[in-house]
Amino acid sequence: MDAQPARLDVGDQSLDLAPVKASVGNDGIVITSLLAKTGLVTVDPGFMNTASCTSDITFIDGGKGILRYRGYPIQQLAERSTYLETAYLLIHGELPTAEQLDQFLARIDKHMYLPGDLREILAVQPRAAHPMAVLGAAIQTMACFYPESMDPLNPAAVELATVLLLAKMPTMVSSIYRRASGYAVLYPVRGQGYIENFARMTFQRPGEDPNLPEALIRALDVLLILHADHEQNCSTSTVRLVGSAQANLYASISAGVAALSGPLHGGANEAVLTMLAQIRDSGRDVASFMTKVKNKVDGVKLMGFGHRVYKNYDPRAAIVKKSADEVLDALGVKDELLDIAREVEDIALNDDYFIERKLYPNVDFYTGIVYRAMGFPASMFTPLFAFGRLPGWIAQWREMMNDPATKIGRPRQIYVGPVERDYPPLQQR
Repeated sequence: MDAQPARLDVGDQSLDLAPVKASVGNDGIVITSLLAKTGLVTVDPGFMNTASCTSDITFIDGGKGILRYRGYPIQQLAERSTYLETAYLLIHGELPTAEQLDQFLARIDKHMYLPGDLREILAVQPRAAHPMAVLGAAIQTMACFYPESMDPLNPAAVELATVLLLAKMPTMVSSIYRRASGYAVLYPVRGQGYIENFARMTFQRPGEDPNLPEALIRALDVLLILHADHEQNCSTSTVRLVGSAQANLYASISAGVAALSGPLHGGANEAVLTMLAQIRDSGRDVASFMTKVKNKVDGVKLMGFGHRVYKNYDPRAAIVKKSADEVLDALGVKDELLDIAREVEDIALNDDYFIERKLYPNVDFYTGIVYRAMGFPASMFTPLFAFGRLPGWIAQWREMMNDPATKIGRPRQIYVGPVERDYPPLQQR
């Protein structure tokens, strides 16, 4: 069915609102003439019903548990693709040919090394600094080292900035982790592979064999794919909003990192681990904990279930659950928290209370367990999220910059403060 126009009646005025047809999912109606013709604006806290753009990058159907990048189901990409191939897809719109992929990988491999001065900037940050603060500052600082890549209207400059960000992100994240953990920072090795380089730089210890289980390498690749984009979430919308002022890609991505650092956005997997540890430390009575959740006992919250978009099983959660099993088996790790997580999930999926409220596991439920098994502290979970989300941020920024409909972001407000009043002298206050 074609998208239908809408009519808004305001007093004795009628306003025809043009439709916008979606290829799949929700259609829209255009309200850009509302203020000029009626003197009114819409009020939509949290932008729950407001589309700020059209996009052909990512599609989500929360009711059916669907997530697709450029039309490809996330399940197929997680099984068959790689993080950098998926990044190419998101950024350039189509899967690469073998030649295109080889050129893309070679260019990224060439630029993984950090300039000496940028390494020094990372090195002088306090060891106790939050990794997200350091990461955001490092990304913003990249603009100082690569001025030839800053022009947001120059396609060659944008492509260079794209490659530099993808190339240096794993090296920066690894460096931040190792410095905070007290280990010497390691450097990338040309030709070793993108994820392999990141894993070695992160996990190799002095005197130890650098060979890491293939299951760990593949799990890292899959986790990054699962987080690569997720439509117009808080951090992605931030990247677009900052970029709408024609801010360069580094400034826009750094702003996305800042948005992701908020615990309501990027910290959910850490909260899941805290919840599971509390269950373990209070006697491992999962049934009692879930009863308290249902009874809304103060201070008892079920973390890692439910999602603002998904009203069905998060398609990424099932993939992460499988990765958790594979990684723990490969590393020989027995994690009591994983056993508790399985019990929590089993109760939730078979209890009418949670079923009726559509409280299904989301991607954060098992992600923290996987990262913990690999050896990451909880403080690194959100930087890893940012690492994964980088291609989506870049793709969304580039799409916005090339969209002729883009305008500088400037939301309206409803003013509810004092009306006009006279300024009183200090002695009369």
